[in-house]
Amino acid sequence: MHLDITDQKILALLQDNSKLTNKQISLKLSLSVTAIYERIKKLEKEGIIKKYVALIDKDKIDKSFLIFCHIKLLQHSKEFLSNFEKEILKLDEVTECFHVSGDYDYILKIYVKDMKAYREFMVTKLTTIKHIGSTHSIFTIGEVKNSNVIST
Repeated sequence: MHLDITDQKILALLQDNSKLTNKQISLKLSLSVTAIYERIKKLEKEGIIKKYVALIDKDKIDKSFLIFCHIKLLQHSKEFLSNFEKEILKLDEVTECFHVSGDYDYILKIYVKDMKAYREFMVTKLTTIKHIGSTHSIFTIGEVKNSNVIST
């Protein structure tokens, strides 16, 4: 689907605040509420807008310790990959998982309360998954940029 300038503006507004009403968007873009409604429905139908979410302040829920964990599997067989991916989906602490190229097979983004909670997670959950050859953890010191906005 080709995104014209109006679609791009709608996406930018919704990425900044998904609670904006069609009326609020129409006022900002000088279009009718119906036109905005139809454009948003089309963006949703085409799968460009996948879902609407609430972003949570991790400090306020005691999940501000962010770790990037690199995983290397013992082999790259379909069975090992499939098993690992199936098991990772069950772990609430893992918010993102990417199959990557390079020295490691996967990169996990993990949020926990603190180092003690991470150790517990590693010992009781992550390292119990079959076929993991090695892990390498990177602990974040501070956040410089964290955005969910994708420019169109």
